[in-house]
Amino acid sequence: MNRILKIGMDVHSTNYTLCAMEPVFGADDRIYAKIQVAPDYKNILMFIEKVKQKLDPYDTYDIECGYEAGCLGYILYNQLTSAGVKCVILAPTTMLTQQGKRTKTDKRDALMIAQCLSYGGYHPVYIPTEDDDSVKEYLRMRDDHKLALKKIKQQINAFCLRHGYYYPQGKWTQMHLDWLSAIKLPPLYQETLDEYMATYFELTDKIEKYDTRIEEIAAQEKYADKVKKLGCFIGVKTHVALSLIVETGDFKRFAKGNAYAAYLGLAPGEHSSSDKINRLGITKAGNSNLRRLLVEAAWGICKGNIGYKSKDLKKRQQGNSVQVISYADRANNRMRSKYYRLIRHGKKKNVAIAAIARELACFVWGMMTDNIEERVA
Repeated sequence: MNRILKIGMDVHSTNYTLCAMEPVFGADDRIYAKIQVAPDYKNILMFIEKVKQKLDPYDTYDIECGYEAGCLGYILYNQLTSAGVKCVILAPTTMLTQQGKRTKTDKRDALMIAQCLSYGGYHPVYIPTEDDDSVKEYLRMRDDHKLALKKIKQQINAFCLRHGYYYPQGKWTQMHLDWLSAIKLPPLYQETLDEYMATYFELTDKIEKYDTRIEEIAAQEKYADKVKKLGCFIGVKTHVALSLIVETGDFKRFAKGNAYAAYLGLAPGEHSSSDKINRLGITKAGNSNLRRLLVEAAWGICKGNIGYKSKDLKKRQQGNSVQVISYADRANNRMRSKYYRLIRHGKKKNVAIAAIARELACFVWGMMTDNIEERVA
């Protein structure tokens, strides 16, 4: 007899809490063990062997482990699958959690994960290849430095303002940098500003180096054609295109463009009951990094005139097929038209931008799955 055994794992950097459960439809589930072990995948393998000793030796068992996506990334998944154990990573925002429970413990969480595994109350996290994951980590490292640069700019502006210096024109141009270098302050104040500026120039140089390296990665054979196609959209340059490719993986795993948008948390939510319909904002489920990048790209789309193509966009479109460029142009014009229509009808700017980001996600799916003749909505 083939039976099913699910092992829910609540994992932390300091310990793993394990719960082995056999789902029994129409009756109470069988809980075989709940224990806490040191954070080593070998302890999970030992736990599985001990649970097997409690089971009927004449039956065969389909064993599956699972844990929530979190600080451990893919390392535990890779260790278990290498050891021949089936494992999945659960997306936390898609899990069906118990309602009305005020008590939260690691053992309860492990049981909840085992129940999700048993009854399908979750969506699995996509597991990238090692190459894609390494590129993703590099891109996110660059983004972290970009955030640090943004913060140091704010600190420099605030420092200057506190000491009576304010630059009213466009900031962080060469003229602004010359103005900052001309400021003369008492010794310790001057030393403080100099240290701020040294950090600014260091981060600027690093980001420039990272961007050059990202261009080199994007030129690799496995990414070059896809990056070139996605670059035909307004607001989607190398960094955004490469992030979409390596973090999404196989776009064909989504049946439609709106399924991909929902995966990124760009689909609208709803909380309706009986005749009362209550529309909500976007769900914000799924990959938050890609959602942020698409929203930023949407801001770029919504700035220009309908039909206008910048020199940079024309350059990025060069070398693509007529069909690809035509598809991207239709998408760009449609998104800009929709944005201005939403604004005219009184929609808030942030709501309109989110709607355009969802449209862009659908068009990206169409481009990456060669559904460029279909109207994506």
